Amino acid sequence: MSIRIATLSDIPAIMQIITDVVPIMRAAGNLQWDDTYPNPQVFEEDIIAGQLWVAEVDGQIAGVTAITTEQYPEYAQVGLDISEEAIVTHRLAVSPRFRGRGLAADLLQQAEVVALQRGIHTLRIDTNSHNHATQQLFPKLGYSLKGEITLQFRPGLKFVCFEKRLD
Repeated sequence: MSIRIATLSDIPAIMQIITDVVPIMRAAGNLQWDDTYPNPQVFEEDIIAGQLWVAEVDGQIAGVTAITTEQYPEYAQVGLDISEEAIVTHRLAVSPRFRGRGLAADLLQQAEVVALQRGIHTLRIDTNSHNHATQQLFPKLGYSLKGEITLQFRPGLKFVCFEKRLD
C-alpha cells in the first residue's frame, strides 16, 4: 500500500469508489453523499489545488481524501476557533473491496504528515451523524469529539465535528 498525491488521470477510479460507496452509505441512513456530490469537478479542483491524496493497493486506487485547510464557518457552532489554521480532512472514502485494511487510518495519518510539514498543530474533520464507522474510527486515532453542527450547503443533515491536537 502507498499513499500519493492524486493526478487528473485518477479521477475515473476515484469516481468508481464514490459510485461503490454511496449506496452503502445511503443504506445505512447516511445521506451525506449522493449522485451529485462528490463529483469529478470537486476532485479536479482538489487535484489542481494539490490537496487530493489516494491510497493505492497493488496498483489500484483503493481510497481517497482531500487534505485541506478549508474549514466550514459552522465549526464555530461547537466552539472551534476557525481563525486558527488547521488541516481539515474532507471527502474520505475507501473502496468496499479494500475495507478492513486500515486505509482510512492511513489516509488520516497522511493528514498528520501534511500538518507537521506545514507547521500546523490542529487537525479537524466532520462526518455525517449517521456515519457510525467514522465516528468510531476518529477517537481511536486520537481525535476528540467537539459536537454536532449543521452545514448551510447540506440542509436537513447533521454532522459531528472532531479535532486532534499535535502539540
